[in-house]
Amino acid sequence: MALGHMAGSDSAGDKSARPGPLSRRQKAAIIVRLLASEGLKLPLTELSDDHQTELTEAVAQLRLVDRATIASVVEEFCEELEAVGIAFPGGLEGALSLLDGQLSPSASNRLRRLASGSSRADPWQRIAGLTAEVLLPVLEGESVEVGAVMLSKLSVAKSAELLGLLPGEKARRIAYAVSLTGNVAPETVLRIGQALAAQLDATPPKAFDSGPVERVGAILNYSASATRDAVLKGLEEEDKTFADEVKKAIFTFANIPARIDTRDIPKVLRVVDQTQLTVALAGATGPLQPAAEFILANMSQRMAQSLRDEMANLGKVKEKDAEEAMSAVVAAIREMEAAGEIFLVAEDDD
Repeated sequence: MALGHMAGSDSAGDKSARPGPLSRRQKAAIIVRLLASEGLKLPLTELSDDHQTELTEAVAQLRLVDRATIASVVEEFCEELEAVGIAFPGGLEGALSLLDGQLSPSASNRLRRLASGSSRADPWQRIAGLTAEVLLPVLEGESVEVGAVMLSKLSVAKSAELLGLLPGEKARRIAYAVSLTGNVAPETVLRIGQALAAQLDATPPKAFDSGPVERVGAILNYSASATRDAVLKGLEEEDKTFADEVKKAIFTFANIPARIDTRDIPKVLRVVDQTQLTVALAGATGPLQPAAEFILANMSQRMAQSLRDEMANLGKVKEKDAEEAMSAVVAAIREMEAAGEIFLVAEDDD
């Protein structure tokens, strides 16, 4: 940063500083000193160690500076700031943060590996931005000492979240080890961060956002009941454990009594199309009838009677029309759940 010229003199006989040419580093030191006198602390840690050292030496060398020189330095500094049109974060890590979500996973991982190899890159900045779900396997696989350093570098909220996800014994050991990290050298903390970042970057990106159980369950949610029953039967023959997990992930019209709170039925009725609801209730026979009765029992008697009259007027509903209407009701419930308007009740294991 070019900040103009200033004068400084520390001669014993001088009563005031005399003008003289100053380097860019000394001009920066004047700005830092002025801001510090106003209680403003600059994030100098973002500079490289060499730049921090040079700036500190410049501050140490300066003594007295006259007002005219200070005014000149500040004026030039303000002119440079006003001339700036746009600022970039600087460094690969900063660029990755700026482009987060816009790069492909493979390109992002490749660039992060390059950034982690830079001496200026702070690995803990990247680690701190990851979710507890991503960090938990790393924390579980590392030693207690490394875990203690990791929790010490994360925010209090995220550290508490991770600690709560660990088994009780390891959580207690790591919590105690945190008390022993007071004398850990900064170089050691940096090396630990670089090793953890490299480990995290080496994890191959997932092709799918959700697991196989969730994906199969979501597909079967919108499949015809005959198809769903046939697929589940085949899954049970191939892998009963996987089939049981898929059953838990499935939410169909028949699951409404077990998974929807009675207080949420009025909310669902406000968003479901009245005609589709009538067709779905009229077509809910046999094993599906309890779901229809559950819905009718948790609305006003007047509305329930009106729906029963409409169902009677429809007569017998075609199976295909009933399936489509029930799928529409289920889709509306799923959308409400995704929006946080209602919450599905978890089914207990058998």
